[in-house]
Amino acid sequence: MSQKKNDRRGLGRGLSALMADVNIASQDSVTEKPARPEQVLPIEKIEPNPDQPRRSFDEKLLQDLANSISEKGIIQPLIVRPSPRKPNTYEIVAGERRWRASQIAQVHDIPVIIRELDDTEVLEVAIIENIQRSDLNPVEEAIGYRQLMDRFGHTQEKVASALSKSRSYIANLLRLLQLPDDVQAMLREGLLSTGHARALITSENPSELAKKVVAEGLSVRETERLVKQGMSEPVKRTLKPSKDADTKAIEGDLSAALGMKTIIDHAQGKENGKLTIQYKSLEQLDELCRILSTTR
Repeated sequence: MSQKKNDRRGLGRGLSALMADVNIASQDSVTEKPARPEQVLPIEKIEPNPDQPRRSFDEKLLQDLANSISEKGIIQPLIVRPSPRKPNTYEIVAGERRWRASQIAQVHDIPVIIRELDDTEVLEVAIIENIQRSDLNPVEEAIGYRQLMDRFGHTQEKVASALSKSRSYIANLLRLLQLPDDVQAMLREGLLSTGHARALITSENPSELAKKVVAEGLSVRETERLVKQGMSEPVKRTLKPSKDADTKAIEGDLSAALGMKTIIDHAQGKENGKLTIQYKSLEQLDELCRILSTTR
């Protein structure tokens, strides 16, 4: 037992092999066959990890994944372990989104890779897998970092190094957990940005100020001024001039032609400006590059 404790000296001990399986099992982009032998289990024999850090799953994204599974099947296996609570049952280590989407798609059998992992390894992999996902909201990400530190004794420096983040990035996210629950809920729902939330941390009444920020659609700069002056004075707002109809029409035409949101910021009274094209995936970026390269 003592030898096992000594083996787990720091973040990442033994995780290279575990996370290799997690990366193999990424349904979103990987299409190669898994490097480890897989098995097929009935879906009713698989249950979620009760300690899964992720609590919210976007219903629309789950439905999109379910549609993909219905059409193409489950391309990559889930990572599971024998359940320590129920005999002949397996607990998800990585891939709960695919498991949920498979239920929506009414899939009966699921490909899996079975690993023998203890509770600590399962939790550590679950936390890191969730942190590495790009669609976590800031509160979920901060909770993941806090769990890594509290449950495994890791420092901010060690977490930052292992996950290729700066220590200040980790520290700033962790500060969000100081906010009241109702403000964290606004941050989870996207009503507040991380910049708004960071500005509210130093406020004596963040809940009331957060409601005002959301109700009035204040920017981060305006929120910072609001925190400094409190609720007593109205916030002086700097409004950008509205765009003319021609600019809006061009934006609409470009967005429709490219299939991507296009924003034109034309310098007032001048002939120069800025064109911004927003892409949602690497596939869209590839398509944009293709379009630009063929129009030379």
